[in-house]
Amino acid sequence: MDTSEKLIWHPQVPLKVSFCLAGCDQVEIVQHLILHCDLLSSLWQQVRNWIGVSGVDHQSIQAHFVQFSSYLGGLRKRRSFLQLLWLLCIWLVWNDCNNRLFNNSHSSTMELMENVKFHSYWWLRANNANFVHGCQQWWSNPLTCLGIG
Repeated sequence: MDTSEKLIWHPQVPLKVSFCLAGCDQVEIVQHLILHCDLLSSLWQQVRNWIGVSGVDHQSIQAHFVQFSSYLGGLRKRRSFLQLLWLLCIWLVWNDCNNRLFNNSHSSTMELMENVKFHSYWWLRANNANFVHGCQQWWSNPLTCLGIG
């Protein structure tokens, strides 16, 4: 266990709390949850399909973030959008894990993907008065709505 894992998983926490809440019986470390858990990591492929890019997931979270942020090239607007999507996915997975743990409920990967579309749309609308596209346009072609596709 590396230093960051020791900080995240305190040795006095019962072991059952440290197992992946998605039911894959793996130790729930951040890297597993974000990159390797079949249920939750499949969200990345769905997001890539939605924005029309292809790729494979890196084995480290930092490299995954850098790779994901550069899928559309180096322009600042494109990187910024992909960084927003990446952070949104992390936030949604975190919320889903909390719902699994505390509320005994969870979202399917498809529901998580719908939440990516929904929240990204409203985050962009809330922070950009010039964003005039409707939900249907956003759901079908987000890159065109942003003028980067």
